[in-house]
Amino acid sequence: MVKVQALSRNLAKHGHRVTVLTADLGFAQQNGFEMEIERCPWGWRSQEEGVEAIYLSTLAGYRALTLNRHVIGFCRASLGEFDLVHFYGVYDLLGPSVSYFCRRHGIPYVIEPMGMYRPIERSFRLKQLWHFSLGHSFWKNAARIVATSEMEQQELLADGVPAEKLVVRYNGTDSVVGVNLSSRGSFRAIRKIPADEPLLLFLGRLIPRKGADMLIDAFAEACSRSGRLVIAGPEGERGYRAFLEKRAQSSGVAPRVIFTGPLYDDEKRAVFADADVFVLPSRYENFANAAAEAIASGVPVVITEACGIRSLISGRAGIVIAPEKRDLTAALRRILSDHELYSQFKTGCREVAAQLSWDRLTQQMEGHYIDILRQTNEHY
Repeated sequence: MVKVQALSRNLAKHGHRVTVLTADLGFAQQNGFEMEIERCPWGWRSQEEGVEAIYLSTLAGYRALTLNRHVIGFCRASLGEFDLVHFYGVYDLLGPSVSYFCRRHGIPYVIEPMGMYRPIERSFRLKQLWHFSLGHSFWKNAARIVATSEMEQQELLADGVPAEKLVVRYNGTDSVVGVNLSSRGSFRAIRKIPADEPLLLFLGRLIPRKGADMLIDAFAEACSRSGRLVIAGPEGERGYRAFLEKRAQSSGVAPRVIFTGPLYDDEKRAVFADADVFVLPSRYENFANAAAEAIASGVPVVITEACGIRSLISGRAGIVIAPEKRDLTAALRRILSDHELYSQFKTGCREVAAQLSWDRLTQQMEGHYIDILRQTNEHY
C-alpha cells in the first residue's frame, strides 16, 4: 500500500523505528520487490529503507477472513517494545487481535479507516456484524481516528465518533509536477493521437460507483467532433468493461474511447504526461488518490463533490461538480475552451501538490503521534 510505505519510510528517515505488521497474502514473495526476505518465527521478515516488515502466516487468502496463526505469539513476544500502533483499514481480524494486546500493554493506538467505516459496497451484513462484535472494543478504545478528508471527518462525526478523537490528514503523492516532461508525447504516439486533440483521462477501477458510464455520455456531448477519452484501470466488477464499451458504441464515440486496462509505472507516467484533463465523476470517493496523482503531474481535474479531495481542488486545480451528466458536460466544455481558466488551474496544481507531499504529511502525522504519547504519559 502506497500510503503505508510512504509514511513508514519517511518516519524512518526522521529517526523512528518502524515495523509494519501485515498478513502474508503472497506479497512477501512477489517478484519485483527490492528487499531481503527471510524466515522468522511468525512468517516472513523483510527490511527496506529502514523499515521492517513482518508478514504473518495465514490460514486464508482473503484479507477479511484471514486467520493469522502467529499474531498472538508476535504480540506476546514483541508488542511491548513499541510506543504506539497505527492501524490501517477495518473489517479484518488482525486489527482487533493486536488492539487487544495494545490495551493489555497500555499502548495507545490510532485507526485510519480509509473510507471503510461506513459500508458502501459488498458484504453489508458481515460488516455490520463486525462493528457490533470484533470492531466495538477496537474502535471504542482508539486514541485517535484519522480521516483522510473533511468529507470523511463529517461522516465519522455523523456516525458518532467523538470530535476530540478525530484528526484529518490527507493522502499524499510522491509524484512531482513536471517529472513527466521527458515522456511527453509517447502515449499519444503509441495510440496515434494527434498532439492538438484534447485528451481526457479516467483512471480507476471499472466499477459503477466511479462514474465512467456518465463520463462516456458527457464526453459524447462535450467533445462531439474531436477529442479522445482514455479509460484506464482494472475491471472491478465482472462484465463492467463490456458494459462501458457498449455505452461508448451506443453514444457514437467508440472509435475515440480507448480502454487500456490497468497502467503502472512508466505507462502510467506517460498517460499523465499527455493528458489535458483528468476526470473522476465518482458517486463516492473517500479521497481520490488518482486525482491527487494527476494534480501532482500538473493535470487539471474535473471531479464530483462526492470526492473527499474536493476541498483542495475547487477553484484551484480544477472544477468540482454535482455527480450529474449535465454538470459534467458543462464542466468539460468549460475547462477545454476557457484557456485562461485552464492556465490558472495548471498553476494551482503546483500549489495543491505541495500540500500533498509525503514529507509534509509525515511531519503532520508525527505531530499527532507526539500529542497522543504526551497525553498517555500524563494519564499514567
